[in-house]
Amino acid sequence: QVQFVESGGGQVQAGGSLRLSCAASGRTFDWRGTGWFRQAPGKEREFVASFTRYGLGYYADSVKGRFTISRSNGKDTVYLQMNSLKPEDAALYYCAARRSLTPVSSARWSDYDYWGQGTQVTVSS
Repeated sequence: QVQFVESGGGQVQAGGSLRLSCAASGRTFDWRGTGWFRQAPGKEREFVASFTRYGLGYYADSVKGRFTISRSNGKDTVYLQMNSLKPEDAALYYCAARRSLTPVSSARWSDYDYWGQGTQVTVSS
């Protein structure tokens, strides 16, 4: 079992930045299977960003150019740098990981096997 602990959430004004962290522990896993999802009140969980099988960033259209996924050199922490935040980015952000790296990339939450508890992001206009 892999455990994730997210941090870095908070309140920020529109146009501001936050960096979310996801610290992993427990069973060894492949960092290329990690990603970020978010869920706003009354809405479905949606994909934000992940790594592909080749270690490249893969992004939802709504965050492309503003968010960047990265990892620590030790590969046990994954980050989500969020710039130019908008009120519609406000949500509970989750870190997740999938055991299988097939397909090459995945935006489907059902493909992910391990989940953190989430960190709240609030963006005021």
